[in-house]
Amino acid sequence: MWNPPQPDQGLPPSLAAVPVSWKSTGPCQGHRESPGALVETSAGEEAQGQEGPAATQLDVLRLRSSSMEIREKGSEFLKEELHRAQKELKLKDEECERLSKVREQLEQELEELTASLFEEAHKMVREANMKQAASEKQLKEARGKIDMLQAEVTALKTLVITSTPASPNRELHPQLLSPTKAGPRKGHSRHKSTSSTLCPTVCPAAGHTLTPDREGKEVDTILFAEFQTWRESPTLDKTCPFLERVYREDVGPCLDFTMQELSGLVRAAVEDNTLTIEPVASQTLPAVKVAEVDCSSTNMCALSGLTRTCRHRIRLGDSKSHYYISPSSRARITAVCNFFTYIRYIQQGLVRQDAEPMFWEIMRLRKEMSLAKLGFFPQEA
Repeated sequence: MWNPPQPDQGLPPSLAAVPVSWKSTGPCQGHRESPGALVETSAGEEAQGQEGPAATQLDVLRLRSSSMEIREKGSEFLKEELHRAQKELKLKDEECERLSKVREQLEQELEELTASLFEEAHKMVREANMKQAASEKQLKEARGKIDMLQAEVTALKTLVITSTPASPNRELHPQLLSPTKAGPRKGHSRHKSTSSTLCPTVCPAAGHTLTPDREGKEVDTILFAEFQTWRESPTLDKTCPFLERVYREDVGPCLDFTMQELSGLVRAAVEDNTLTIEPVASQTLPAVKVAEVDCSSTNMCALSGLTRTCRHRIRLGDSKSHYYISPSSRARITAVCNFFTYIRYIQQGLVRQDAEPMFWEIMRLRKEMSLAKLGFFPQEA
């Protein structure tokens, strides 16, 4: 019996595993195959065994070739995709850069616009402040002029109100005095008293000059120090030491009349500069009663309550009520009004003098108040 070739004899493994039958498959199956036919059959089987590995290798090569082609096509596709992605990324980078530049430009323009707006706003505020300051300055100057004019009108009113054609004030018109009262008698000499003038010399700015005085004078250091302190910042506040002393020693006693209620009203009107003194005309108007005293009578002083000939009457503020006063009461009120007029002039800057002349003028006015309080007053003709 013939054994098929083993794998170590050089035959392919596939052929070694295939059994070969000795039976003939030809038409003559009853006869044995001849040795020649067996040799041909063996050679054919060998040829078939050699063609199998070649076909397998060919298939492998084809597979490898297809794989290479697929790999090359995939690589090309990926390269194209990568190139396209890089191109899109580059475009996006360019777009981002352009947008960044636009943003920076907008931010710069916004900053410039904000700075311009702030500068314009500051400029407008500065101009408005300058205009406001100029307006306030003009207003202050206008008010100062108004106050000065009002002070001058008040001073003139104080000087002139007591003189009318029907009842002239002979103190303001010396030419109306009788020869015996117009000057000193022959052979006699007297000093001109500062209390003889009811409306004293107030200030050089109003056209008046100070009356020379031969009396000895000596400055009180305490009073002068208080006056200098007040003069640095003039005020009508009664709490400052200078005015507090004047109120306590002069103004208060001078305006302290018997009728306390009316005295308080008179004092308030003098301080507010709203008191009016009028001469009594031929036809008098009805007046009011104060503290059970009939003030409508020209023979009864509304302040002292004494029976006196009243040639003047007072009116407080805008009130229509009048109060008849005696010459003594009028002298006391006028002395206090003169003092307040002068210190108002000083407060408003109308007095252009050194400290000492101003001090002595105030002392003279205080002297007038003291004399009026003591009952000394000019005799009316």
